[in-house]
Amino acid sequence: MEHLMNPLDLSVEEMDKMFDLATDIEHNPEKYRHICDGKRIATCFYEPSTRTRLSFESAMLNLGGQVIGFPDGGVSSAAKGESVADTIRVVSCFADICAMRHPKEGAPYVAAEHSSIPVINAGDGGHQHPTQTLTDLLTIRSMQGRLDNFTIGVCGDLKFGRTTHSLVNALARYEGVKFIFISPPELRIPDYITEMLETKGIEFSEVIRLEDRISELDVLYMTRVQRERFFNEDDYVRLKDFYILTTEKLKSAKESMLILHPLPRVNEIAVDVDSDPRAAYFKQVQYGVYVRMALILTLLGLAPEV
Repeated sequence: MEHLMNPLDLSVEEMDKMFDLATDIEHNPEKYRHICDGKRIATCFYEPSTRTRLSFESAMLNLGGQVIGFPDGGVSSAAKGESVADTIRVVSCFADICAMRHPKEGAPYVAAEHSSIPVINAGDGGHQHPTQTLTDLLTIRSMQGRLDNFTIGVCGDLKFGRTTHSLVNALARYEGVKFIFISPPELRIPDYITEMLETKGIEFSEVIRLEDRISELDVLYMTRVQRERFFNEDDYVRLKDFYILTTEKLKSAKESMLILHPLPRVNEIAVDVDSDPRAAYFKQVQYGVYVRMALILTLLGLAPEV
């Protein structure tokens, strides 16, 4: 694997191998402290980010490497009109690997075509967010012990949410995973995803009320309604508070259910839910560092056998 653009760039076997490496990193951090000495990652972020950018940077620093890059397109030569293709050619002279976030779908693919170093898609518009998916899968595997035979509820903005699209595509390759899509009609999951599930004979259903199905879930994946994806402010205001997970709603959920969220949270999970033992979204952030460390090592050809 030269680049990572889409979670499906990795086979199930490759993902499992990467998760084994991430788990070894979690339990044996000293073993990996200097494995990337002398290596640099460029974090080229044309769109605001806290978790993803800092997670990549922490991952490389934890491996002994260095970090260069920019946190916003406005402070790069993109503000002068430089193309993504030219930017990555320049960045390739400075770094050994690049993580790119861009508001336009497909921009990291263009970068990969013109790059002489591995490029990781760190999110492109409403399209894909493969490292968030790897984070989500590692969290489920580590906390639940498996990635098959469970029911997951995906709740919130399923139309524009790139994290949900990537997650469903990846989980659809594991046996016995059932999906319950919970959203208002305006933000329902795209047809291409439901058609893929139908073609594969994977069980799914679509509902509007979270309360109607929460008792069935082994994993609840909450998402925010994303203001930046809306063309109409009135539509955003009308839908932004459609789902708010409260301790009251959790009373009918399984004691073993995991609550995940790609973050940032706005108000779709009440703050008092944070103390519930089922809340795993801050642990999810830590798993994101481990899996990005494993990905960097894999793409640089430095991953040891675990």
